[in-house]
Amino acid sequence: MPADRLLPDDEAAAIVGLARDVAAAELAPRAAAAEESGAFPRDVFRELGRLGFLGMPYAEELGGGGQPYEIYLQALEELAGGWASVAVGISVHVMSCYPLATRGTAEQRERWLPDMLAGDLLGAYALSEADAGSDPAAMRARAARDGEDGYRLSGAKAWVTHGGEADFYTLFARTSEDRAHGISCFLVPGDAPGLRAQTPERKMGLTASTTAPIDLDDVPVAAERRIGAEGDGLPIALEALDSGRLGIAAVAVGVAQAALDHAVAYARERRTFGRAIIDHQGLGFLLADMAAAVASARGVLLDAARRRDRGLPFGRQASIAKLAATDAAMRVTTDAVQVLGGVGYTRELPVERLMREAKVMQIFEGTNQIQRLVIARHLAREAA
Repeated sequence: MPADRLLPDDEAAAIVGLARDVAAAELAPRAAAAEESGAFPRDVFRELGRLGFLGMPYAEELGGGGQPYEIYLQALEELAGGWASVAVGISVHVMSCYPLATRGTAEQRERWLPDMLAGDLLGAYALSEADAGSDPAAMRARAARDGEDGYRLSGAKAWVTHGGEADFYTLFARTSEDRAHGISCFLVPGDAPGLRAQTPERKMGLTASTTAPIDLDDVPVAAERRIGAEGDGLPIALEALDSGRLGIAAVAVGVAQAALDHAVAYARERRTFGRAIIDHQGLGFLLADMAAAVASARGVLLDAARRRDRGLPFGRQASIAKLAATDAAMRVTTDAVQVLGGVGYTRELPVERLMREAKVMQIFEGTNQIQRLVIARHLAREAA
């Protein structure tokens, strides 16, 4: 059953409806086989780019769809219900475009952004390292000056979504030893000499979403590909992550909604003791709790999105949304497997895959333990 939404106008309803239709007709039928084989669906991203989904929240004058985050996230949620790997890829791509769209010069935006927002170029966000995940200020990758007109990048990045598949990397590297102001942001072509993806990670879920470490072996990058001033990389990265967390929260809500839908459909059809199992109070209450968790997660997500759209501070709300939505997704998908019983534990139906996919959402874009730390710090500052 489709999620019950309060959308602001007919255009928004059409966009979210298109996302729902694409998810049902194009994504869901391909998801199981692609996840089984680990095949990266580059053609799907091109098609979604053609439909406008890869540039939705950016201004039309930049080549985007001009949609508020409130609408973008609900469309992303619908796509996630069909195929989570693709929705995660969209969220990562949108975040990868953020530094250029918000901090790039007019010349940089005009040169590179249209192809990025159209989906002709697929992006990756290279911030984390093996020893600098939750603490990006500890990164070791370096960008050394190479004359007046360029840099040489060295080091490695870890857990890069689209690693080895991306056409560009929004990459952060150290340009000085200053912990807070020693990191810079670069737009690195995917085919740059010396940039090499290692063997992709073998993951529990999201297996059609390639995740790979990236080696940087004296990679040349022109100075014109630095985004923002030298040393501004860390605040740029953290600002992008606030919006990226909303994307992951939306994917989590979509996964949870899909699991709830499968569980309700099964519970209405499966009969024991002469009636549908949804009519047994114990199971009905479990489904009610699942529905409440999905609705609550969607509520905090939309609250954060609306604050962002109005230009209000939303960092604390973004962390709350990411925490609440991904914890809810883990709980709801686990309960969906329980509702379906033995068949839920098999790959005959997608709920076991949804459960595996939900787990990583509590980990990436900042673990949920880090989200609690971020929220607590916001509370301390706001109370001062």
